[in-house]
Amino acid sequence: MDIAQHLAQTPLFGGLSSSLISELSMIVDDQTAGRGETIFSEGDPGLGFYIIVSGKVKIFKLSADGKEQILHILEHREPFAEAAIFAGAPYPAYAMAMTRVRLFFFSRTAFMDLIRTKPDLAMNMMAALSRRLKKFTSMIEALSLKEVPGRLAAHLLLLSEQQGRNVELDIAKNNLASLLGTIPETLSRIFAKMAKNGFIESNGKQIKIIDLAALEDLASGSSRL
Repeated sequence: MDIAQHLAQTPLFGGLSSSLISELSMIVDDQTAGRGETIFSEGDPGLGFYIIVSGKVKIFKLSADGKEQILHILEHREPFAEAAIFAGAPYPAYAMAMTRVRLFFFSRTAFMDLIRTKPDLAMNMMAALSRRLKKFTSMIEALSLKEVPGRLAAHLLLLSEQQGRNVELDIAKNNLASLLGTIPETLSRIFAKMAKNGFIESNGKQIKIIDLAALEDLASGSSRL
């Protein structure tokens, strides 16, 4: 599949004309990064944004004592660092490859030159930023208002929507703990308690959801573990 075909299938550029997709493909820098490789660091100049062609990337912040808080885990066809295009500010977080990844990089200079003459492209970018803001707002709400069992229940419900009652955790448990704003030991205790209460059956990354209603109550805050 060539670059233009990849771009046409990304939600960020959905609905754009083939001629505009072709113009976008001309300014792509096709890159790769190995597992564990830093793509950019917090404070680096915001030179442009990325689209993931394959692999998985985590966006995270580091506290003063070096504790990692994952903000997003992104994969196939998802963009990141789009705000750099409009803000022209440094990257506000770290981006690291969780697997070997292929990335399309769009420099801010080249993209802005194109967007000035293509209003459809600007509208697509605004819609993408709005979706990301909504997702980020939901995450902040979950971290601030829900206890950790509720956050985990909500995550399992999200996976069940995608995979059914038998789900496979899409990231390692230490990364899941960071994403949910807790530590691996606490997460393991919650998994064990969910299993003891008959909500789930757990075998490593394989989770079988037994009591969907109980998880929904836990996620909504109407019950506690």
